[in-house]
Amino acid sequence: MKVLIIEDEKELSEVISSYLTDAGYTCEQASNLERAVDKISIYEYDILLLDIGLPDGNGLDLINTIKQFQSKTGIIIVSAKNSLDDKITGLDYGADDYMTKPFQLSELNSRIKAVLRRRHFDGSNMIQFNELTVDIESKTALVDQQPLTLTRKEYELLLFFMVNKNRLLTKEAIAEHLWGDNIDLADNFDFIYTHINNLRKKIMRKGGTDYIKTVYGMGYKFTDA
Repeated sequence: MKVLIIEDEKELSEVISSYLTDAGYTCEQASNLERAVDKISIYEYDILLLDIGLPDGNGLDLINTIKQFQSKTGIIIVSAKNSLDDKITGLDYGADDYMTKPFQLSELNSRIKAVLRRRHFDGSNMIQFNELTVDIESKTALVDQQPLTLTRKEYELLLFFMVNKNRLLTKEAIAEHLWGDNIDLADNFDFIYTHINNLRKKIMRKGGTDYIKTVYGMGYKFTDA
């Protein structure tokens, strides 16, 4: 799951990013509205953590832009303001939740999970595709109820495919979703094939079906069609 942290307090942004990265998320950061708009117009995110008081404007003004580009993205407002009017406005604009600083990082993580459950998993911790099951709470996967031993990136890759089943995903989209800004350091995307190949083998060893279809010259599709 990919998170964009829109926060101008650099130290706080780094602390949130470090905590969520350790919790298994891929995090990117934007310190102002301009940078945030640049990112959401190019990349897809599962969750946006949005500060209201940004140096170049009010974060609430960004919500309509976010919805225009990414209607499925969950939005959690994080603000030093404890104003009822701001909270109501943010929720009316389409935000999913509102947290007031200071807050516990563990609570933030719980709020993120709740938003993800509502937006992607119909309120459940489990996502199912035929014999495959992923538990987003425990970050585990099963094939016909048999545990599937995956690396962190393999788990994230499987979840990304299952959330986007029947959609064409390019190598670039997969790499950028799993590695975020760090993908700029890569010379090519050959390592994506290695991760996909390892995931395929592990699923098939457990008796599962290989649903990852190669669309030559374009990317991959997770489908049973």
